[in-house]
Amino acid sequence: MNFALIMFILLVVTGGIWLLDHFWFKARRHPKSAEPWWVEYPKSFFPVILIVFLLRSFLVEPFKIPSGSMIPTLLVGDFILVNKYTYGIRLPIINFKILDINQPKRGEVMVFRYPENPTLDYIKRVVGLPGDKIVYRNKKLWVNGKAVKAAPDGGYNYVESGLNFVDAKRFNEDLGGHLHSILIQAGVPAVQTGGVRQFPFRENCVYNEEGFSCSVPAGHYFMLGDNRDSSSDSRYWGFVPQQNIVGKAFMIWWNFDNLKRVGQTVE
Repeated sequence: MNFALIMFILLVVTGGIWLLDHFWFKARRHPKSAEPWWVEYPKSFFPVILIVFLLRSFLVEPFKIPSGSMIPTLLVGDFILVNKYTYGIRLPIINFKILDINQPKRGEVMVFRYPENPTLDYIKRVVGLPGDKIVYRNKKLWVNGKAVKAAPDGGYNYVESGLNFVDAKRFNEDLGGHLHSILIQAGVPAVQTGGVRQFPFRENCVYNEEGFSCSVPAGHYFMLGDNRDSSSDSRYWGFVPQQNIVGKAFMIWWNFDNLKRVGQTVE
């Protein structure tokens, strides 16, 4: 569902009725007659819809985390806020950038339109910037020839959909100055080559049993989930074009199952 498009249609309809009433219908009504309901309701809703549309389009938009690909940073059921302007001002619906502000930085958590189906929003961590060389081999990450520091931090267990119990190792990873936790599962390959699709600039990547290496093309980003062995990300479906960027995740504003997470920043 394209919520922005629905809001825009409601905005046009209610605003159009308000304008028609102001310039046409009002002058033709008897001064003492009440507004008909089909004028009163749209006029009442128009300012509310306008405010919500502007806030969601240019400032902050809420999202719900639907999967465990970003555990332990983000849990299933987390409601997060996404900064819509930090990566530039974009026109709603068509997502066309009209003003540059900042570029995504390595290590930030970003919401973007899924390249294979732009009607879907995905959330992952920025690992590779345009021009970067990304190597992930034997569960170790290198960026431009430098190993990314990842210090062991004990175990982490959780139950995923289907009541499957997952036993993983937790690491504190420092990526571009962003210290965050990642999960690694023993016995799971660094990349399941059978799941790798054909995608634009597929020739920039080399896969083998130990992992992969990719050169990020200009105007694109390489994304990975923090739950490294349970994430559908750039190693499988490719690079994220700049025009697909939605915004930067910055705060958890609600979780029905764990109120202690409310107000936590997204590192």
